[in-house]
Amino acid sequence: MNDKRKIGVLALQGDFAEHMASLRKLGAEALAVRLPQDLESLDGLIIPGGESTTIGRLMVSYGFVQTLRQLSQDGFPVFGTCAGMVLLARSALDLLDVATIGAMGIKVRRNAFGRQVDSFETLLSVPALGEVPFPGVFIRAPIIIETEPGVEILASLPDGTPVGAKQGNLLVSAFHPELTSDLRFHAYFLDVVSRGARSQ
Repeated sequence: MNDKRKIGVLALQGDFAEHMASLRKLGAEALAVRLPQDLESLDGLIIPGGESTTIGRLMVSYGFVQTLRQLSQDGFPVFGTCAGMVLLARSALDLLDVATIGAMGIKVRRNAFGRQVDSFETLLSVPALGEVPFPGVFIRAPIIIETEPGVEILASLPDGTPVGAKQGNLLVSAFHPELTSDLRFHAYFLDVVSRGARSQ
């Protein structure tokens, strides 16, 4: 991971600055993505948490949806957190009048835990990151309610509800790894990016 990867963070709305800070701590070059042409020459992209309807509508307005749909199908690495997970999903309940990128074979439910006041933190078992539990920060978080073949569940709540998954070079989490000091999820994404680059 010493080879410096150029990772974009979609900067239309939401907590993109925190993702950029986490990437830079790991030695990656982090760039704000505000227009589709900003995707050129990137090695990967993070779609951050925020308001999924707002981000989704802005993505349509700026012409991101079709571009990201095609890039994702071509193996371009994308990591969606919270709202980003909703927008990467094949389908999302209660996402009104907004097209998702539809690249990942999951169905999600938005705001599965209620309103902002129902936000919570919990330790998650994430075997792909090692034995030490990962601190999951859930803010108006979605959950995965269905998966298609080829989707690997990476993280689940203690009751078994899936909240993190991987499919090819696509990675999603219902929680906010950028709001913790634990950089393992970002490091895992950078590893996905590096493995994808080596296989090309």
